[in-house]
Amino acid sequence: MRRLDEAALRIYRAGTITWRGRWHLIVFGPVKERQRRERIRADLTFLGYASLSETTWIGPRSSIELDHLLEAEGIEADRFDAALEGDPRELLARAWDLEAIGAAYEQWLSEAVTLVAALPENAPGDQVFATRSRLVHGWRNFLFRDPGLPAELLPAGWPGEKARIYFEQEAARLLPAAAAFVDRQLL
Repeated sequence: MRRLDEAALRIYRAGTITWRGRWHLIVFGPVKERQRRERIRADLTFLGYASLSETTWIGPRSSIELDHLLEAEGIEADRFDAALEGDPRELLARAWDLEAIGAAYEQWLSEAVTLVAALPENAPGDQVFATRSRLVHGWRNFLFRDPGLPAELLPAGWPGEKARIYFEQEAARLLPAAAAFVDRQLL
């Protein structure tokens, strides 16, 4: 339940996230068990961290979910709130694949516009619900790809911003009819 609630906060976050100009670093000892190491890697990536080495991870901010992850895995970690000496854009380019993230946003936006445009103006509730569900399902995949990097460090014309605005607008516009459909089904 906690993970679903935290994911919902990330999916429906409104507006851009502020950045204080500092990075959150996590350093922990080597994890020998391959399966556990891969699970930790996947979970840290989901939380928006990027690997600088097997045991050193960086994120644009501390995640509220990090304590739960470290506790569940029994990991003792040193944490740092750090300022970078150098160009943070170089760090972004080295730690995250911005080209792939940007391309994914462009593809999602193209598909989302096509999906929503296919919905008739007076569509029945079940169609609105299905369309909104597909929109949200596609958007939530960015929880695994986009760590919410600082807007001021992203390339000009970053496609994630345009995609975010479109998602927020259309998800909100479709919500009343989709929610009404669900309510009718639950009666």
